[in-house]
Amino acid sequence: MQTAPIPATPPSDADARRAVAPVICYPNETLPTPDMALYARARAAAEKTAEVLVPPRQAATFHVPAGGFFRITSVEGPQVGDLNLWNAHDLAERFYSGKTRALHGTHVTTGQRLWSSFPMLRPMATITADTLGWYGKDAYGGSVHDVIGTRCDPYTGNLLAGSQYHQCCHSNLTRAVADEIGLPLASAEPLVHDVLNVFMCTGFTRDTGQYFMKASPVRPGDYLEFFAEIDLLGALSACPGGDCSAEHSSDSAACYPLLVEVFTTPPDALAGWQSPAPNGYDRSHGR
Repeated sequence: MQTAPIPATPPSDADARRAVAPVICYPNETLPTPDMALYARARAAAEKTAEVLVPPRQAATFHVPAGGFFRITSVEGPQVGDLNLWNAHDLAERFYSGKTRALHGTHVTTGQRLWSSFPMLRPMATITADTLGWYGKDAYGGSVHDVIGTRCDPYTGNLLAGSQYHQCCHSNLTRAVADEIGLPLASAEPLVHDVLNVFMCTGFTRDTGQYFMKASPVRPGDYLEFFAEIDLLGALSACPGGDCSAEHSSDSAACYPLLVEVFTTPPDALAGWQSPAPNGYDRSHGR
């Protein structure tokens, strides 16, 4: 059976079809609202209990207790980071970049949340501070902290350029997770998932719809801070693209470390708060 050829000319009602107004796929007005005032009071009482300096073109892991905070800071020069999060007690529950994007948009900032994978689908972390919140959207449609890109990886590099590059974010995260939980690389790799691109400035081209990156506006001292809604295991890669102004997946860019700080909150500062319950869907799937 032959398929019909694609019409060479648009139909007579093409303009009318294009003019149909869009609708939001997932209206988010009914999402649970984070208590930002409570988080602010808890943050004022929290004390720093750990820090990790992530070397350039490497990744490192960290733990954050539920009710605590973690902050990712640019410390020496403009640098992008790729963030993975897991439930510290169940690695099958992990950050769900695609659903976070569907609920909040292509880029996230203060007051928005990082959501976990099915079947839990609950907030893992809430952004409580963003020193790049002023950036908004630029003339190219670019913005910071994206949940669009998946992470730089050696497979795409090999597909496009035949390369064997091992310091991309996917490989960095794989090594870090393998070391953290004591698994061989092949067993740890499936735990690595689509990331939050911290400080990365990205968007889609208007003509071709392609994912683009541009020089991050981050400068030393800028940070993104989160409230941990559940006990978290995190991993952060200092991207080999540096500020991602030109390329990634090579050693050509200037790269800098990223600082992760963990702050623990005293229980009395979170009186009445509890971690979000797992999603309420009964999982019967119609049977």
